[in-house]
Formats: sequence, structure tokens, C-alpha cells
Amino acid sequence: MAGSSGGRSAGGTKKARVEIIPLIDVIFFLLATFVLFTLSLNQSGGFAVSLPSTRSSKARDAGDAVTLSIRDDGTLGWDKEPITLDQFLIRLQAYKQTRADPRILINGDENALFQQVRYVVDEVRKAGIRQVLIETRIRPAG
Repeated sequence: MAGSSGGRSAGGTKKARVEIIPLIDVIFFLLATFVLFTLSLNQSGGFAVSLPSTRSSKARDAGDAVTLSIRDDGTLGWDKEPITLDQFLIRLQAYKQTRADPRILINGDENALFQQVRYVVDEVRKAGIRQVLIETRIRPAG
């Protein structure tokens, strides 16, 4: 029978047929969506905080940088681990000793006190680390 999508069995009933082409299309669509989604992620090594927004942000390559998080309540984090001020100073010195070119990424909450951020930046500079990045999010134009 012309135009039929399936054959007939000996008993006259239609046989089911699996269409591969639409299945491949769906799989490629899901693959492309997954790739685009993962490329758009810019993962931070620190705590989840509400980042301040700027219009002059540039893309960063955190690479092997340590992320220092400063929450709005004043707590500190080294990568994803909460630390005290004493632990912060000890780890900062140890990090400086173990890396030839240490880099620090400050991941501060937009509601954190400026005094807390200033203290962290000051201690990082006193430790001799010159590459300090401050993480922000891009403010939409308008």
C-alpha cells in the first residue's frame, strides 16, 4: 500500500515501526542545549553570595586562584570552607609559600561591610600577593 508507514503482518494487522530520525534530532537538540548551558556557567569556588554589579566587568580566569568569600554577616570562607580570622591569616601565609604566582579571587556579598572587604584586601597585600581579583556580576545596560 503506497504511503503507509508500516507493513502488515500475515494476520492483516499493522506492525509497529520505530522511527530513528526524530529520535536522533531530539538527542542532538538535548546535547546542544546541555553544551550551551554548561558553557554559560561561570562557577565560583566560594560561597554563594549576592555579588555587586558593575558595568565595567571583564571575564576572569580564576584558574588556580583561591576564592575568599565575605558574606553579608561578616563570615569568611576559604574556597567553600568557612574559616576564622586566625585561620585566614595562617592559610594566606601558607598559600603564599606554596605558590610561585599566587592569585586571590574575592567573592564578596554586595551587602558586606566595606571595612571587612578592606581588611581582607589589606591582609592579602601584606602577605605579598599582588594579583587580587574582585568578582562582580555584569549590570545590564539601561
